[in-house]
Amino acid sequence: MVEPSGTGRVEEVVMCRWLAYSGEPLRPAELILDTQHSLVAQSLNSPLGAETVNGDGFGFGWYPTDPSPDAVPGIFHSIEPAWHNENLRDLTNTITSPMFLAHVRAAAGPPIQQTNCHPFRHENWLFMHNGFLEGFHLMQRDLRYAVDPSLYPSIVGTTDSETLFYLALTFGLQDDPIAALGRALRFVEETGEKHGVSAPVQGTYAVADGKTLWAFRYSTSHHSRTLFHSAAIPELREMFPDVERLEVFGEHAKVVVSEPLNDTPGAFITVPESTVAVLDESGYHHEPFLADAEAVLTPA
Repeated sequence: MVEPSGTGRVEEVVMCRWLAYSGEPLRPAELILDTQHSLVAQSLNSPLGAETVNGDGFGFGWYPTDPSPDAVPGIFHSIEPAWHNENLRDLTNTITSPMFLAHVRAAAGPPIQQTNCHPFRHENWLFMHNGFLEGFHLMQRDLRYAVDPSLYPSIVGTTDSETLFYLALTFGLQDDPIAALGRALRFVEETGEKHGVSAPVQGTYAVADGKTLWAFRYSTSHHSRTLFHSAAIPELREMFPDVERLEVFGEHAKVVVSEPLNDTPGAFITVPESTVAVLDESGYHHEPFLADAEAVLTPA
């Protein structure tokens, strides 16, 4: 339990777990269910999480293998624990997807309901978040009023994460995801300062458009929750030529995770603090993210 500076109110800080995949079409069950420390396993026992159990619902979003130009990703949300849902097992074992996101939730105040489950979707964009906006109850009115009026009706849940997504859309997520999320987070920090909240932003964030995956690690205190991505498959095959499981994955397969899916040394690379990992068909690279005192831009 923590008490936000200057708020006079005690708030629970609870974390979630997530993963995102990009690469050749893959059965999502290979990562969500079948790895040593799969996302479903982490929902029951998360060694690196702030909460050991993440059983307050889950979400799964996926892009079709052969999308039409106007295709939107599929979404499946449930308030059941991930380990208890047979539909999740059926879906992830029967579909294939070149890009998918999955999230298990540990609720931190907002109620357990489907509209509060990640990932969130707008047109062809998906977003999910592991973390919190501290003092959100103080900032909520200001943050939501900053959302573009054309987007505001699309907010259907009560979480800080969904509000952050629509702020980022307001700031131009569809044109420049890195700059837009940066502006949204700086706006949250500026708003928090007005309300006496000293460190309002904590988290890791995933943004996807069906072609590119952006994974961010940032918090105001510069001490964010863990985030990793897999090493390149050709490198892993060279390091571990006898591991048959690697044959499941294509040459371009990449996964970003809250914590590693296995204990294999060198299989997962830490995403540094204040960094965005960009994963696309060419591979992956890191860029600094909010590493300086970038000015806040007011929404148009």
